[in-house]
Amino acid sequence: MMGLMAGEESRTTTPAPTPTTRTTPATSAAPMTTGPTAPDRSPARSTRAWTTRLFVVGILLAAVNLRPAITSLGALLADVRDGLGMSGSVAGLLTSVPPLCFAVFGVMAPRLARRFGPPAVVCAGMVAITAGLLIRPYAGGTAGFLAGSALALMGIAVSNVLMPVIVKRWFPDRVGSMTGLYSMALAAGTAIAAAVTVPMTDALGGGWQTGLAVWAALAAAAVLPWVPLVRDRGPAAPADGTRARAEQERPALRITRSRTAWALAVFFGLQATAAYITMGWMAQIFRDAGVSAGAAGLLLAVTMVMGVPLAFVIPRVATRLPHQGPIVIVLGVCGLAGYAGLYLAPAAGAWVWALLLGVSNCAFPLALTMVGMRSRTGAGVAQLSAFAQSTGYLISIPGPLLVGVLYQSSGGWGVPILLMVVLMVPQMAVGWLAGRDRTVEDEVSPPA
Repeated sequence: MMGLMAGEESRTTTPAPTPTTRTTPATSAAPMTTGPTAPDRSPARSTRAWTTRLFVVGILLAAVNLRPAITSLGALLADVRDGLGMSGSVAGLLTSVPPLCFAVFGVMAPRLARRFGPPAVVCAGMVAITAGLLIRPYAGGTAGFLAGSALALMGIAVSNVLMPVIVKRWFPDRVGSMTGLYSMALAAGTAIAAAVTVPMTDALGGGWQTGLAVWAALAAAAVLPWVPLVRDRGPAAPADGTRARAEQERPALRITRSRTAWALAVFFGLQATAAYITMGWMAQIFRDAGVSAGAAGLLLAVTMVMGVPLAFVIPRVATRLPHQGPIVIVLGVCGLAGYAGLYLAPAAGAWVWALLLGVSNCAFPLALTMVGMRSRTGAGVAQLSAFAQSTGYLISIPGPLLVGVLYQSSGGWGVPILLMVVLMVPQMAVGWLAGRDRTVEDEVSPPA
């Protein structure tokens, strides 16, 4: 696949050989020939192909590492609570820390990217994830565990924001396919960590510390491809560097004045709310309906695994459409059907509802794709990505907590499921607005 991507890059960025006729004098050492020119095997072309492959590997490995820090903890949360003597309220706070860190630290990403370059920041993010995963199991207390988790989540937050930037800047002609690969790897990392953490912990001796720390090895592997790319500031610019300097010196956009940016931020927040509610509560809904614990876990895994193939397909389809609103509607209708099934017959149609909600949760790769499509420049994508993700994750924080409160106060799942249905309606509306064929530059201008 990497060879194919590199080949596509070469075909896209380098003009195809065309028949030419040499006009050198007859006395020239080069003979006169007519026909296709020889393939360009210059060092510069070889370097570009090598760099392209390295970026593909780096993007995939980084994406795989953007969720195991969260889902591995969810699988072992009961053991962590017992081991650290953590209260229920602190454990509840711990489950709300990821979106909070994504919102707070994600804002820093564009400024860091302007100062050091996106590859350097992502490389540092992978180092932070590695260090945080190693520190938190052995920090010796709840405070140290939270600090280590925050360090890992900081690395995830800046990488979350900069992945669309890197795709837009280094693969501008293949935003859909690269976003699809990235989203597919992210979904795979999420599902794998959720599925194998417990059996892997048992195989390693049963200690939750080892079961959490082992994921640092995967994060460390993700550092390696980014190290040679740290000094890469972007695709080749004209010889005088005018275009690159112009983009770096361009004033920041008034992103908060863009209706498209706000629509995308709210869409991102509502789809994240739905995803966190699904991951946090869907298994419990099935168990309360009489489904066994093992089957409920498998149903949740099916929902998460649905994101692997669809995360590759949806961005590719989205980039071929002038308006992404129809995809938003299809995903939303699948979500509404899934929630209706959970309300009316949660056990009888459990597999159907799990599949429908898995399709609906693929609004995440669609949101990432629209971030890359709603701005014309790499700097604009960085601003839009930071704004949409930071604002969106702030919006998503209350959702899972509110579902728990409603479930406890009402004594059943009817009211919480109604809340999910109600939230899906504005998600579809703002997603339609965010999918319109326009850019934030069309709506706002940089400050004078």
